[in-house]
Amino acid sequence: MHDKDTNIIFPTVNPTQAAWEDFRDAAQKWRIWLMLSYQEIKLRYRRSILGPFWLTISMAITVYSMGYLYGHLFHININEYFPHLVAGMLAWSLISQTMIDLVDGFSQSDNLIKQIKLPYFLYIHKTVARNFLIFFHNMLVMIPVYFIFYDTSAVNWHALLLIPGLIFIYFNALCYGMVCAMLGARYRDISQIIKSLIQVVFFITPIMWKPEILPESKRFIALYNPFYSLVELIRAPLVGYSPSKLNICIILLMTLVGIFACAFLFISRRARIIYWL
Repeated sequence: MHDKDTNIIFPTVNPTQAAWEDFRDAAQKWRIWLMLSYQEIKLRYRRSILGPFWLTISMAITVYSMGYLYGHLFHININEYFPHLVAGMLAWSLISQTMIDLVDGFSQSDNLIKQIKLPYFLYIHKTVARNFLIFFHNMLVMIPVYFIFYDTSAVNWHALLLIPGLIFIYFNALCYGMVCAMLGARYRDISQIIKSLIQVVFFITPIMWKPEILPESKRFIALYNPFYSLVELIRAPLVGYSPSKLNICIILLMTLVGIFACAFLFISRRARIIYWL
């Protein structure tokens, strides 16, 4: 005799709808990932007198030393070079460290993912927010630069462009971060590959140098470098000018590619993330 009770029909979940709900729920739970990111910074410097400001001190020592040294090596006006280098290093620190941390975004939170049902995008938000909090701490290193090496009267409305620039970087970090985190969870070698590539990208990106020092025929190496455009979103407003039209076009193209890559991978492989951890 056939038992009709055994013919249970499980409702099928639309992958696209599930992915969108994950993205939406993570945004609504902003208090959770903001608290987690703050707690991670706080625990890292527990029982320290200065706490997270050790990051700022370390950044200040690094950029001030590099500014003095490379300014003389490149025979550049120190008043012009110092703000350029410090703002560039601040931007690069945010971008590079965020990318490195995002590759391990799921693998380092595997215990939490296995125990509590939370949106996967929440862990991406947590990683990106943590690095943004550190960036805002490190912004303090620009204050002495403005007063010592820079004409403060030149700081104009271009500084307001920092806000949309950070928004674009945050959104791109979410899109590419999800892709990197999924690849890092599936293939653990990706983390080492990304860390090695970041070191190479640092030297071919105009951070310590300017594109103008390259021959005109080789200048495309810097101008079409997407990391240069990301750095310019932060450096340009801090130094007092706006990113070029080429930088903006590259950023918009990067954003579109990131959205499609994130949507394709997350929708098609979201259900497998838990099995990769």
